[in-house]
Amino acid sequence: MNFEFNDDQRMLRDQARRFLLDKSPPEVVRETLETEQPYDKDLWRQFGEMGWLGAAIPEAYGGSGLGHLELCVLAEELGRALAPTPFASSIYLGAEALMVAGSEEQKQGYLPDIATGEAIWCLALSEGPRPATEANIAASVSNGKLSGEKLPVADGDIANRAIVVAKDGGAAGLYIVDLNGAGVERTTVETMDPTRSQARLVFTDAPAEKLGDEGWPLLERIQDRAAVLIAFEQVGGAETALDMAKEYALGRFAFGRPIAGYQAIKHRLADMYIQIELARSNSYYGAWALSTDAAELPVAAATARVSATEAYHFASKENIQIHGGMGFTWEFNCHLYYRRARHLALVLGSQRRWKDRLIRALERRNAA
Repeated sequence: MNFEFNDDQRMLRDQARRFLLDKSPPEVVRETLETEQPYDKDLWRQFGEMGWLGAAIPEAYGGSGLGHLELCVLAEELGRALAPTPFASSIYLGAEALMVAGSEEQKQGYLPDIATGEAIWCLALSEGPRPATEANIAASVSNGKLSGEKLPVADGDIANRAIVVAKDGGAAGLYIVDLNGAGVERTTVETMDPTRSQARLVFTDAPAEKLGDEGWPLLERIQDRAAVLIAFEQVGGAETALDMAKEYALGRFAFGRPIAGYQAIKHRLADMYIQIELARSNSYYGAWALSTDAAELPVAAATARVSATEAYHFASKENIQIHGGMGFTWEFNCHLYYRRARHLALVLGSQRRWKDRLIRALERRNAA
């Protein structure tokens, strides 16, 4: 098993990093944060033109056909730049769900528009603050019409279509709903990270198209795939928080020398580095499992998810602490990474939920 990217993938990483440094600097992120625009439409268009949106989508469906390892490379760089786009919702969840469970007709009909950025997709699962389970899902489908409420839905305010988890006769399933069609009402809700908007979706007899036949197991499979990709975003953001903290500590003087020379700061930076490298190793394991569709994917995905979430939270928090009083101010960019860390920690379910999933996956593997 090779735990390193090859030369072509590293070249893609370097090109993506240069592009995002130029097109998605902190000023662009702040513009989305401080204005009413939900995402950077020009940046999203350029992602489509460069083939990033279709990186893992086969060429037969309008994608670039690069592969999931290349998508992991891009995810890490998007996390470093805090790119204010619906990349995670549309690509990690929407496109992956269609590739895993879509019929040939659905793939041909939907994937090309995702690959170009013409269509934005989202996943509608949560129904309030309680953890969503197969037993407590209230949204329902009857005769092809879906009714219920979903809150919060990441990028639900800007998406064209949603994959909605609902019940039909007591069994949970996944359904495609046109959010611009009849029977759909959506409102934007305030969250900690306005650069990744959230919405409340209310469905009243909205036409729904079935996606796959596995129901809840299919949802967990899709979440496993997305968890690996989001873990790379978290690692990229955490590493940038570490770089910010180190740069500030080297340039901030106290009592005649840089504060980076003091043992307390050294220990904080070292702890950040250790957690990030552990998360990176677990994410690489997840990337291998995702790219090969290995049986270990549930374990690898949950491990990557748990370690990357903890690393990003710790690094973004310690970055603020090392910046001292200035780190808490609006003018510094520390809070941008803390906001994104908290958003990504919940977007696929809580940390406790993923720890439970990891335990169950390990138990199933050991019993086999």
